[in-house]
Amino acid sequence: MGKLVVLTLLGAGLALIGERQRANASREVEPVEPRDCHLIEGLENGSEDIDILPSGLAFISSGLKYPGMPNFAPDEPGQIFLIDLNEPNPRVQALNISDGFDKASFNPHGISTFIDEDHTVYLYVVNHPHMKSTVEKFKFEEKQRSLVHLKTIKHELLKSLNDIVVLGPEQFYAMRDHYFTNFFLVLLEIIMDLRWTYVVFYSPGEVKVAAKGFSSANGITVSLDKKYIYAADVTAQNIHVLKKHENWDLTQVKVIHLGTLVDNLTVDPDTGDIWAGCHPNGMKLLIYNPEDPPGSEVLRIRNVLSEKPKISTEYGNNGSVIQGSSVASVYHGKLLIGTVFHKALYCLF
Repeated sequence: MGKLVVLTLLGAGLALIGERQRANASREVEPVEPRDCHLIEGLENGSEDIDILPSGLAFISSGLKYPGMPNFAPDEPGQIFLIDLNEPNPRVQALNISDGFDKASFNPHGISTFIDEDHTVYLYVVNHPHMKSTVEKFKFEEKQRSLVHLKTIKHELLKSLNDIVVLGPEQFYAMRDHYFTNFFLVLLEIIMDLRWTYVVFYSPGEVKVAAKGFSSANGITVSLDKKYIYAADVTAQNIHVLKKHENWDLTQVKVIHLGTLVDNLTVDPDTGDIWAGCHPNGMKLLIYNPEDPPGSEVLRIRNVLSEKPKISTEYGNNGSVIQGSSVASVYHGKLLIGTVFHKALYCLF
């Protein structure tokens, strides 16, 4: 039923706004491969988002169940994996989650970490239990390789969430990828290209829309100096560069058009470049055919604030290796590429 819904929406939207080619339905990706790439054993059912700590430990969300997207393990709950990029041959390990949290309905999407003044690491996870949206706050116990669940965050504005970036002990921005939740209203939203999705700011004392005007707000991250927020609009195929103000409002500085369906965003800790996991052909992603699978594409955006940012393709594959790339995250010359529902790739660059 979920796939039928998405296909109906996609067909209706493309019929009325076909000139924009929002799904890149006829595009084929050119092959580009860094050196020394290999699949990560143990990640078979998605690696939708990745967040790497300054220490080289990387968190990976896996097992996302999203309406219309393929899923190879529909009866298994989602998990958070850990991988140590300091190891010569890094391996993933599933993190144990403390009792008291509903692990059976865990459906992790976007993730973000925050390190407190006492060096405690907190992991925030966009969760879709029973296809609702919450934000879960965990404390990471490094020695035990476990997550202690601290709280569940809900709010009227925190619906249809996709990704999150945490900037304080209780402050974050999150992306709402659809304004409506009702099927027919979502259909209307897509057909009319209402651009009603947004970035929401959350703190215990205030929750508000910080930036709006997106067709489908998706990935989000922050610049190294914490002055700018980078927000992806997947169907508009662009990245919004937003200036962060003291009151947490965001104002647009520029828009970088990529010509591909951009998903999650990360920032290179060494250079400040944006790395984007992208879907070169949205139609193949939604109409899944194992004989002609969706490809994967990773873009790197240098000199983000300049008049002409440099955009380069760092990885491209037609689906023969990984399908449906959603994120690319780097750590000192090492690259992790995650996918919505498929495998994950580790490369050197």
